[in-house]
Amino acid sequence: MPDFPMMIFAMLAAFAAFLWWSSARAAAERAGQLGREACERAGVQWLDQAVHAYSMRLRRDDSGHLRVERNFRFEYSEDGVQRHIGQLVLRGDQLVAFSGPTRPQPVSIHWTN
Repeated sequence: MPDFPMMIFAMLAAFAAFLWWSSARAAAERAGQLGREACERAGVQWLDQAVHAYSMRLRRDDSGHLRVERNFRFEYSEDGVQRHIGQLVLRGDQLVAFSGPTRPQPVSIHWTN
């Protein structure tokens, strides 16, 4: 008969692994949503319809609580030929950094006589 404390430990480990996997999936879905919306707003093409996690670490948020910070990469194209890399950083479910496509800002020209 298996050792009862070992079974409890195995169940707790499996539950912790499930929670970790679930939070990673939720973060990837949020990153995908943010990347797609940024591309739509900037009028560029979101390539591969995906984001790729490339880094993860523990960081403190503004209130001092430890959160998992995940870095994601995605690709977009302004002309359908060249690929550009966008990046975003989520701390928990909050966007804390973004680089990627932006909507062109109108330039105002002031004429002086």
